[in-house]
Amino acid sequence: MRAKLSYALTAAVLVFYFVLVGSRGVMLIQSGTLLTVTFGVAVLILPVIGVWFLWKNTQFVRRANQLAAELDAEGGLPVDELKRTPSGRVDRDSADAVFARRKAETEAAPDDWRTWFRLAVAYHDARDTPRARKAMQRAISLHGTTRHPASS
Repeated sequence: MRAKLSYALTAAVLVFYFVLVGSRGVMLIQSGTLLTVTFGVAVLILPVIGVWFLWKNTQFVRRANQLAAELDAEGGLPVDELKRTPSGRVDRDSADAVFARRKAETEAAPDDWRTWFRLAVAYHDARDTPRARKAMQRAISLHGTTRHPASS
């Protein structure tokens, strides 16, 4: 719940920023000179990119949470079996061992979104965020095709 509140607060601050920047861009365009119109258009591009990024990220998080809920209902969420250091950080060797098992599961069943979801969690635990995100995107993609198969 704390993560959702944090995400919502961050998104709200970003939307406020986008509105603020966008209004400045409109003000520059309304000035009417070639220079201010050019700057105004350039300034408006930033909030457009930001809104698009925020929307795509929100969709990703929502879909990943849906997969987590479905996997939890099936009893298939990965159990936290990682050893931790006295400071609470994940032990690297422990994360590597779990990762090796998750990778083998995924290689054995490459079309199962569940294995990709668990692999994404293993990447995350190993602090490899880019690969964790790619694995989760693969899980989301596979989940969409298994629930709504493409017609031939």
